[in-house]
Amino acid sequence: MDARVTHAETDDGRQRWQRHFDQARVRDADFSTLSGVEVDPVYGPPQGAVPPGFDRIGWPGEYPFTRGLYPTGYRGRPWTIRQFSGFGSAEQTNERYKMLLRAGGTGLSVAFDMPTLMGRDSDDPHSLGEVGHCGVAIDSAADMDILFAGIPLADITTSMTISGPAVPAFCMYLAAAERQGADIGVLNGTLQTDIFKEYIAQKEWLFGPEPHLRLIGDLMEYCGRNIPAYKPLSVSGYHIREAGSTAAQELAFTLADGFGYVELGLSRGMDVEKFAPGLSFFFDAHIDFFEEIAKFRAARRIWARWMRDKYGARTERAQWLRFHTQTAGVSLTAQQPDNNVVRTAIEALAAVLGGTNSLHTNALDEVLALPSEKAAEIAVRTQQVIMEETGVLNVADPLGGSWYLEALTDRLEAEAEEIFGRILAMSPDDSMTGGILRGIEEGWFSAEIAEAAFGYQKKLEKGDKKVVGVNCHTDTTEQPLEILRVSHEVEREQVSALKRRRAERDQAAVDAALEAMMAAARSTENMVPAMLGAARAEATLGEICDALRAEWGGYSEPPSF
Repeated sequence: MDARVTHAETDDGRQRWQRHFDQARVRDADFSTLSGVEVDPVYGPPQGAVPPGFDRIGWPGEYPFTRGLYPTGYRGRPWTIRQFSGFGSAEQTNERYKMLLRAGGTGLSVAFDMPTLMGRDSDDPHSLGEVGHCGVAIDSAADMDILFAGIPLADITTSMTISGPAVPAFCMYLAAAERQGADIGVLNGTLQTDIFKEYIAQKEWLFGPEPHLRLIGDLMEYCGRNIPAYKPLSVSGYHIREAGSTAAQELAFTLADGFGYVELGLSRGMDVEKFAPGLSFFFDAHIDFFEEIAKFRAARRIWARWMRDKYGARTERAQWLRFHTQTAGVSLTAQQPDNNVVRTAIEALAAVLGGTNSLHTNALDEVLALPSEKAAEIAVRTQQVIMEETGVLNVADPLGGSWYLEALTDRLEAEAEEIFGRILAMSPDDSMTGGILRGIEEGWFSAEIAEAAFGYQKKLEKGDKKVVGVNCHTDTTEQPLEILRVSHEVEREQVSALKRRRAERDQAAVDAALEAMMAAARSTENMVPAMLGAARAEATLGEICDALRAEWGGYSEPPSF
């Protein structure tokens, strides 16, 4: 226990929390148990008690934010139900978005197909057979118009999961918002843009790290000046965990990447108090219930401490770690897929008890194909059952103070700090960025994840780790699932539409816009305005990305054995 914490200070903390709670907005809702017992909005040690280590737990809404960012918890505002969705054409995905919003979704999250994620047009030879199959196909701003038709972008938060070509895709989103008549300055949402995790885990980059970091820095500056509510970076641990990392590796690699982006902003002369609130995070909620809750709580605590002590952030908002969570796709099984509903519910509950700010719940058939409409609705209803029926929104950090949970939180924090030390030891200049780039160059991150994944697979095959329906309890009466299949007609129609748009657009305007963009690329000016000009002119994603590839070159991952 920190000797500086006294009985009086602990009681003062409770009174301070109460003042903050009394000044906050609280929802008009029933905050009692199913049996009618009124519950307090937060629980802590008894009056006059000082539990060991309580300074590391504290009260909700106070540094180090172990127990959450807000004194009200979810009594103030529930998490955002943001279902990740996209398939086939923009028209088909638009219909799915409207269904999800009717079902109670409160935010949109765009899944792009593989050609889009790789900065390729639908008629590129590399795109053959992949158009619309793992997400929606977006070739130009015209597709964004269709994707959000009838959905006012000024009134809804939109997340886009894309990193390599994130900036041109964002410019197409801005062009679509302008065409709706929206003031782009009031847009709110999140762009993933996290290129570090691409080199570490997902492998969807366009060129080497330095050009990508230049684009990310330009985007951070542009959003900070022009779209203050929009979050230009969502630092992603999800893909790191899905690649096979441990919880501690996901935590450490993700936060290290975040520190790298903080260093990028500082290197641009940006004010940490202004740009840090624009950083958000994206974590995996896996099946080990308490470990996941502890991971989320440790993440907030580590981030707040590093932002204050290492990077000089003094305001609470600059110390906050806000995060989206998605339940673990890798935990879903093709065997007995109905069991995936249970897995998803448990993982979603862990995210909620860990204090997530928004949440996506996977569909039961997602291991086999893109979600069917019925499975997508069940996934939304899973969140709503947790939100409306379980009572977990009544109390901020209801598991705080549990001996097991606090020990797990401390353990994960210590493991993450040890990994930070290893990353910094690789850095030539004692920066987190330098260590990350060296680790990418040497294949260190990939090797660490591969070893963790191999270790888990061995335990699975030996039966030390049990997965119901896979290596235990395998008897079943299940029937084959009806799954969503994307017709190859989608690709033919998308390519035909792209050809028609190219013929109808003002080619001279496109050429001039691309030339202006490349002039910006060869200078030190911010590239976002020129790229937005190219999007407005209906330059395609492939044309924009190919021009940049020609200037900056590609990138090949270093071989490892």
